[in-house]
Amino acid sequence: MKINRIAIPALAIALAAPGCVFAQSYPQPAPGYGQGPAGWDVPPQEFRDIQRQGYHDGIEGARKDFDNHRRPDVNNRDEYRHPHVPSSARSDYRDGFRRGYETAMSHMMNGPR
Repeated sequence: MKINRIAIPALAIALAAPGCVFAQSYPQPAPGYGQGPAGWDVPPQEFRDIQRQGYHDGIEGARKDFDNHRRPDVNNRDEYRHPHVPSSARSDYRDGFRRGYETAMSHMMNGPR
């Protein structure tokens, strides 16, 4: 009987110990491999502000399509077809959106380059 009083708590501790290993933090990937400074998701420097906004929105649209297993088609995104920007900025926004969408889809489907 005394063995059970010791064995069961010891077994519980032994089983819980490996879970502590997963709480460690890991170093961030080097620039150019994933998100972050100088990563694949950074818009080109020559973009204007509205193009940068479109680029980021395009990346988010691609992520949504990818996560929901939708066919990758920028024309199926409402944000691309009907952007909420002034009409004079729609062309630049769509250009940025399309480039962000295509970059994200290429990254998610083909892996980092």
